[in-house]
Amino acid sequence: MKKRNFLSASALALVAALGATAALAQDVFKVGLIVPMTGQQATTGKQLEAAVKLYMAQNGNMVAGKKIELIVKDDTSIPDVTKRLAQELVVQDKVDVLAGMGITPSAFATAPIATQSKTPLVVMAAATSSITQSSPFIVRTSMTLPQTSSSLADWAPKNGIKKVVTLVSDYGPGIDAEKFFVARFTAGGGQVLESLRAPMRNPDFAPFLQKVRDLKPDALFVFVPSGAGAAVMKQFQERGMDKAGIRLIGTGDVTDDDQLNSMGDVALGVVTSMHYSAYHPSAKNKAFVAAFKKANGFRPNFFAVSGYDGMHVIYEGLKATKGQGGEALVNAMKNLKWESPRGPVSIDPETRDIVQNIYLSKVERRDGELYNVEFDVVKDVKDPGKAK
Repeated sequence: MKKRNFLSASALALVAALGATAALAQDVFKVGLIVPMTGQQATTGKQLEAAVKLYMAQNGNMVAGKKIELIVKDDTSIPDVTKRLAQELVVQDKVDVLAGMGITPSAFATAPIATQSKTPLVVMAAATSSITQSSPFIVRTSMTLPQTSSSLADWAPKNGIKKVVTLVSDYGPGIDAEKFFVARFTAGGGQVLESLRAPMRNPDFAPFLQKVRDLKPDALFVFVPSGAGAAVMKQFQERGMDKAGIRLIGTGDVTDDDQLNSMGDVALGVVTSMHYSAYHPSAKNKAFVAAFKKANGFRPNFFAVSGYDGMHVIYEGLKATKGQGGEALVNAMKNLKWESPRGPVSIDPETRDIVQNIYLSKVERRDGELYNVEFDVVKDVKDPGKAK
C-alpha cells in the first residue's frame, strides 16, 4: 500500500514538474538573430548584434510577461546557410521571431520559411525594395536603396553635377540604387555617361575606375555593400580621380561610420545620402552613441541603429499584443511610430517598410575624427520602389 502511494506521489510530482516546464516555455519569447559574423560582411553582424544587445541591456529582458531570449547565428552571408539556420531556429529552437538578414539574398532565402511558419521576420539590414513583398510576415527597420539613391539624385543636378557615371555592386540593392538614381538624376536634367556593375564578392574596382577617369564625368555615383567602401576610396585615390576633378558621391554605405576613420583624408568632402550618421546632432542619438561606444569600444553605424530599432519594434509590438506572436505581432508592428536615434520613424502599414528622414551628409573632420556631417534632410521618405 505504501509503495503504491509512493508511486502515485512520484507520478504527481513528475506531472507537476512537466507542467511547470511547459509554463516556463510559454513565458519565454525567443528571437533568432541571423547575421554575418565572419566573411566579407562581418562588420554588419558585429554592429547588429551589438545594437540588439544594447537595446536589451537598456530595456530589460522581460516584455508583456515574456522573458526575451536571444539566439545568435552566423550565416557567413551565404543564403543557403541562412535558410538552413532559419529552418533550425523555427523547427528545433521554436523561435517566435526571426531577425537580422545582413544581405538581400539572405532575406529572400528566409522569406518562405517566415511565411510557412507564420513567424515574423524583422529585416535589420538587407535593402532591396522588394524584400517586404516576398512575405507578409516581413517588417523592415533598415532602409531601401531607392530611399537613399533617389534623395541624392534629386540633390546632385542642383549642385553642379550634370554628368555622372554610376558604379554599383551587381546584385539586388546595387541594381535598385542604379535604377532609381539614374531615373531621378535624368529627370532633373542630369546625364548618365555610363552605368557600370562590379561583382559583389571580392571585386577589383581598378578597371572600372580607370574607365570612369577616361569618361571624365563631373562625379562618380557609387553603391557598394558595407565593408567595400574602403577599397573603393583607396583605389579612387590611387587612380588620381580626385585630382582629375571627379567628385565621389554615393549612398552612405560608401562612407560607413564603422570604417570611415581608416579611409583617411581622401574621404573628405564625399557627399552621401543615408538614414543615419553617428554625428546626427539629436540628444537621443548622442546618448545612443555614448552608450554604444561604452559597451563596445567602437562607433555605431547605420546597421547599429537599424538593429536597435528592430528590437524596439519587437518589444513594442509584444506590448501591444500582450505577448502574442505570429500574425498579431506583425499587425502590431506595422502601426508603430517612434523617435529613434536617427530621428522620427514609422512603419508603413501598407508595405511594412520603414518611413524615415534621409540625410545628405559631407565627410568632415570633427573633434579629430572623420564623420558624415549632415547638411540637408529629406523628411518622411517612403520607399519610392513601392510608391503609387
